[in-house]
Amino acid sequence: MDNSLRGSTVVVTGGTRGVGAGIARAFADAGARVLACARRPPERPSPGVEFAPLDLRDPPAVRAFFAALPRLDVLVNNAGGTPYRRLADADAERHAKVVELNLITPLTASLAAYDHLRRSRGSIVMVGSVSGGRPSPGSAAYGAAKAGLANLAASMAVEWAPEVRVNTLVVGMVHTGSAHLHYGGPDGIAAVSRTVPLGRLAVPADIGAAAVFLASDAAAYISGASLQVHGGGERPAFLDAVPAGALRGASAGGSGVPGGSAAGSAVPGASAAGAAVPRASAAGSAAPGASTAGSAVPGASAAGAAVPGASTAGFVLPNVSAAGSAVPEASAAGSAAPDASTAGFVLPNVSASRADGPDAVSAGPRTLEPQTLDPHTPEPHVPEPHTPEPHTPEPHTPQPPTAGRES
Repeated sequence: MDNSLRGSTVVVTGGTRGVGAGIARAFADAGARVLACARRPPERPSPGVEFAPLDLRDPPAVRAFFAALPRLDVLVNNAGGTPYRRLADADAERHAKVVELNLITPLTASLAAYDHLRRSRGSIVMVGSVSGGRPSPGSAAYGAAKAGLANLAASMAVEWAPEVRVNTLVVGMVHTGSAHLHYGGPDGIAAVSRTVPLGRLAVPADIGAAAVFLASDAAAYISGASLQVHGGGERPAFLDAVPAGALRGASAGGSGVPGGSAAGSAVPGASAAGAAVPRASAAGSAAPGASTAGSAVPGASAAGAAVPGASTAGFVLPNVSAAGSAVPEASAAGSAAPDASTAGFVLPNVSASRADGPDAVSAGPRTLEPQTLDPHTPEPHVPEPHTPEPHTPEPHTPQPPTAGRES
């Protein structure tokens, strides 16, 4: 168990109820002296937590409060919140009050606490929200403030390093005493809970445990970070709109055919932009046998090609195609030739859009017979006079990618 917080002094703003009370209890359980500041005292005092009355929207009072402290090791900026209010239902001044509470008061408290924290080499934990990273209809000003808070924390972490660490908790939905006001009673809470990957809403103790971690020595090398505490996030809405089974076998590249992979491709195994031939590959392809940039598929080139005998970036080998090479049998982006791999070149036996000649193949629905490249036969092409990498390739025979494997 980490005992680094034992005997330390911790201030939790808005620490008398809900998430703030859970955070205050967690630090008290860790052995810290905890001051929970808010405008109103808690309904039920928590063991080990002292209440300190403070209106965080009064900067002189905030500065006086922190100046009176003999020591401070951790500041948790938790105070905040918003009612449900659509943008057009209130004037800018009312929305500005939400921004003030959720962004300006954490800045005010942090500045007032800075000298203490610098001396103690302490830590600040900002309590942010998932609303700061996605649209927040009905709480737009709150979401904007929380987005600003995360950025403020990241900048503060850089400016105040190495004396003060600053991190953000990105909090999702939490079951507090006011949860029914947001989610509509027990049935609403149960329904919303089912949308969370972990199957439940957080409880204040979950947020408290995360705050204690970020403030402790266990997180001594963590600063400027945003720790998401949301039970896995929110399930993308489109997944519930798509008919059951419609996504099986589809790739992420916009293809509408099982096994298809490149953007706009509609042929199983096709991968280059506009290609319609099995085994054609280009950067970004996800077809069986094709590799994406940086993949570790045997025989795959650095540009994403899946040609037997292809090398990694920096090697010049027979039958090797990489971005910028000039190898026969390679094809330009948009071609319809088997074993296509390079981008932007028109070479012997290469097909590109608008290529002419007896070996030219125009992009289109025509189906070509697959060509077999012998990985051991050097191409007759003489490479450009640039200096190749001095590395000698391994003498083993490159193996073609396993059929059906997606890179």
